[in-house]
Amino acid sequence: MTFRVFETLAAETGSSVIPKKAIIRRPIDLLFLAFFSISILYGLLFSLPEGLGVPVSAESPWPPLRALHGWAVAEEPAHLNPPPNLIAATLFDGLFQAPILLFIVIGLIRQRPWLVPIGLIYAGAGTTNMFFYFVQTFLGDHPPPNLGYYLAFNLPWLIAPIALGCRVLFNKDLQP
Repeated sequence: MTFRVFETLAAETGSSVIPKKAIIRRPIDLLFLAFFSISILYGLLFSLPEGLGVPVSAESPWPPLRALHGWAVAEEPAHLNPPPNLIAATLFDGLFQAPILLFIVIGLIRQRPWLVPIGLIYAGAGTTNMFFYFVQTFLGDHPPPNLGYYLAFNLPWLIAPIALGCRVLFNKDLQP
């Protein structure tokens, strides 16, 4: 009923405003919400403490980083003694990415026009961060021993910002 009234009013005024759909009817946005929720938790529970100097070790005082130790030994040994650019990447995840993703999640759910500039800023920053993360991984002292496994768990953090940038730039539902 509400949709028909909105559609009728838009047609009568000659408006090209696109009606908002419920989040449940936007499967791509649901994927973004799920992934970004995981990213927020990971940034706050793993990346931020690591960036602030909590060690990734079997004896780490922070249980999530204690659990990450096995992954670091097997797949990403640079986390055992992180170089400065890896510390910068983890601080980016915890101090910039996690908070901005909270706003992005709200903007996606409510289809707010302010999501366009925030989403584009995040797309550029997140892609740049992953570029430096991958440079450290592949050109650093400890390249991943299992490339396929490493990429399966890290490539989504490169793809998601680019996909979000395309989504906010090209979809008309966020235009004022």
